[in-house]
Amino acid sequence: MHTINPLYFLILRLTQGVAQAFFKLKVINREKLIEDGACIYVMNHQSFLDPPMIGQLFSRTGINFLARKTLFDIPILRRILPFCNVIPIDQEHPDPGSILKVLRLVKGGGRIIIFPEGSRCPDNQIHDAMPGIGLILGRLQGVPIQPLRIEGAYDCLPIHSSKLRFKPITISVGDPIVFSKEELKAKGRAGQLAIGKKVMDAIRALPTTC
Repeated sequence: MHTINPLYFLILRLTQGVAQAFFKLKVINREKLIEDGACIYVMNHQSFLDPPMIGQLFSRTGINFLARKTLFDIPILRRILPFCNVIPIDQEHPDPGSILKVLRLVKGGGRIIIFPEGSRCPDNQIHDAMPGIGLILGRLQGVPIQPLRIEGAYDCLPIHSSKLRFKPITISVGDPIVFSKEELKAKGRAGQLAIGKKVMDAIRALPTTC
């Protein structure tokens, strides 16, 4: 079972109150969220607010995040992120060490959130996935892959702004994405991109209003 470290727990509790008080967080199809056993959650990326907003849904067990490794180049984040269950990765050119960490985590019954786009969107649109998502999912056959969609976080804190706005945020939970063995075994960049496309299409299809 995953253990929530003290710093993560503190951030989690603070986020839960903030999410409701300032962003009126709503969750669509909350009952569908997989909370037990291994799972990979795939989610669009609008803002720095995305991780704390989705993370507070896992107050019982905690959750892990896969994030671009350049975030660890920022001194303060390099100190904080490891305590927040964040695993760094280069999603354009995934390194074996990071992939191995994810595989071990999930095969051990852990859960992780991946942002397939690789970085925050620049225009409030859902973009294509980076090739790395296909490489990871292809090695984790049989593990549920659940799509999540966040809406409203871009309006609160877009990528090129430091001004925080308090507007409603919605998270939508979808049914697990079904891949055939042939899809997950597809090799090369084309096969990885096909997996990524199916993931992003599933995210786009989720509702943004109740």
